[in-house]
Amino acid sequence: MSRNHDAPRLPLVQAALNGGTTRAAHPAAPMTASDFVRDAIVVVAAGTGAIHLHPRDPSGAETVDPAIVNDLVARVREAANVPVGVTTGEWIEPDLERRLAQIRAWTAPDYASVNLSEGGAIPTMETLLAAGVGIEAGLASVADVDLLASSGFAGRVTRILVEPYADHDHDVSAGLAAIRAIHTALDRHGIAAPRLQHSEGTAAWPALRDALAHGWDTRIGLEDSLLDEEGTRIEDNAALVTAAIAIRDGIDTPPR
Repeated sequence: MSRNHDAPRLPLVQAALNGGTTRAAHPAAPMTASDFVRDAIVVVAAGTGAIHLHPRDPSGAETVDPAIVNDLVARVREAANVPVGVTTGEWIEPDLERRLAQIRAWTAPDYASVNLSEGGAIPTMETLLAAGVGIEAGLASVADVDLLASSGFAGRVTRILVEPYADHDHDVSAGLAAIRAIHTALDRHGIAAPRLQHSEGTAAWPALRDALAHGWDTRIGLEDSLLDEEGTRIEDNAALVTAAIAIRDGIDTPPR
């Protein structure tokens, strides 16, 4: 059977394995390297094409320590054979110079998320590119879009993360309106980087469905939701990804 190489690709469903979620919040949250490898294998089998994770140190705290980050990412990518990214969140290491020094020594991540709303976002992007690590530019507001447009990095990012959060866990309509505003601002600035749209809590599934209906990439995982679309506590990351893939494959997405 011949293959149509011109067929539009399906939107990416990235797996966000843990974020700040601990086992106190959900017993299936990955904490150790073996946990991450296990989850990576099963979410890829479920259909994910990329992974986002927050490395943990031996105490269980999130870390940007290059020894831990490089080892964990290399092990997960070898097991899963898909791109693997991490976070640069300022809450993990509030001292910007120390955080940049640690990021400078990263060699394994394919990409890392940078929240444009955080202090030091511009030097963080500079440091990532110098280290050969791609950028996921996290945009929570129109102001973040404007900053990215003026930064000179808009054309150099791996992808845009459209991810408004504030109070949208309890106001899904406001979250979707904020999403629209971010997309409109991106179009106004002519920023053409690939876009991945997602949210968290009760807004996670509506944002995911909206993204897929528009043909945008999206993500799901225990970082973003502990519940399925019906509000029932989910078993694990694989169940979340499986549900998201089923939604994607059941939607007639527009050509990209």
